[in-house]
Amino acid sequence: MSSSAIPVSALDDYVGRGAHLYIKGVKHIDCASGTFNLSLGYDNPDVVAALHRQLDRVLHLSSEFTRSKSQEIFDLLRPVLPEHLDSFWFRDITGSTANEAAVRMAQKATGRTDVISLFLSHHGQSAAATGLSGNAFRQQSFSLPFVGSIKVPAPDCNHCFFGQTRDRCNMLCARRVEDFIEYASSGRVAAMVIEPILGNGGNVVPDPEYYSVIREICDRHGIVIIADEVQTGFGRTGSFFASTGYAKALRPDIITFAKGAGGVGIPVAGVLMRHELDVLEPWEHSSTSGANPLALVALEETVRYIRDNYILDNVTRMSKLLKYGLHELEAEFAPVMNVRGKGLMLAFDLPSAKDVSAFIGIARHHGLILRGSRYGFGNTVKVRPPLIVSEDDVDEILLGLRASLAEFNAPTEFNAPTEFTAPTESEKGM
Repeated sequence: MSSSAIPVSALDDYVGRGAHLYIKGVKHIDCASGTFNLSLGYDNPDVVAALHRQLDRVLHLSSEFTRSKSQEIFDLLRPVLPEHLDSFWFRDITGSTANEAAVRMAQKATGRTDVISLFLSHHGQSAAATGLSGNAFRQQSFSLPFVGSIKVPAPDCNHCFFGQTRDRCNMLCARRVEDFIEYASSGRVAAMVIEPILGNGGNVVPDPEYYSVIREICDRHGIVIIADEVQTGFGRTGSFFASTGYAKALRPDIITFAKGAGGVGIPVAGVLMRHELDVLEPWEHSSTSGANPLALVALEETVRYIRDNYILDNVTRMSKLLKYGLHELEAEFAPVMNVRGKGLMLAFDLPSAKDVSAFIGIARHHGLILRGSRYGFGNTVKVRPPLIVSEDDVDEILLGLRASLAEFNAPTEFNAPTEFTAPTESEKGM
């Protein structure tokens, strides 16, 4: 077959450069960092070069042969970890299975079964991770039970389940967890799994006191705390892990990570834990591609790049500029509400899920790639550009948002009420 007869792949329509994605030559700034996994943008030269070097050596090795490299990477991570986390498990490539590994560790180590999770939580796409997550719409078409799953209200001060205000609630959402342990569990709670910031649930940012109360309760009942840092880890909130910064009071027994750990979108995931929880045998949790060479190279180079290029400092600086600009838009445009977030994990609300869907479509025409919450069923717009964004990039994002909001907010001759329908694939967001 001649080269002229080879059909052009749709993938040829896309070129990524830094924080930008060119679609058929049209420039867009990616405010979703791919699927929140392009922490260093589309083409970080250090990571890409290291991957090329590895491609020339070997593409796949059993984890039997990569254990020493995993140990080297863990040693590289030690300075940015909570001091009490001194063991690791790097045999996963997705956050879903990393969370499953963490649950298995907690169950085996404690000899208990039940797992507490939060309303609005998102812990992955596998059957077990979906069963743990706190959204009925993700389970309604399937039988995805997780025996011993206990869902408790999320610490969402903007929509308090208990009808409280922060000045008088005495952190009721945390303290009532003890009632769920007493009355809704089997009496054998192994773990509580928490996203330090609930990403897919609507960028819910708990009050810092929430973490300390949860830690006290779990200590009292011997419950393992799993911090699901699949979205918050690797610098997203301004510290390497949220558990060493904003959510430090949580003092998790286990941290899971994925997404941004691969830097440029290479799938890699892992579990970090206290050595007492390093209890799994290789046959109790593994995957074919776990700890493969490409994943480990991407992980190592991402850690080095964040460290050597002061990316956390950049996140702090760009966060201030971007958040200030979002607050300005909140003051300017009535539909924009509840600007919030940490680091470059920011968000704002619009009145309805239908509004979010319409706004994301408008924003695409203004060169912005955005995602909503709860797979399009939520009313939150998430703003999460890669951690390497510059001041010029932030200006570009804010100008695009202003133009999009002006178009979205423009009066129309007639607005007929319509029923909300399930989002399309392009409107969904993690």
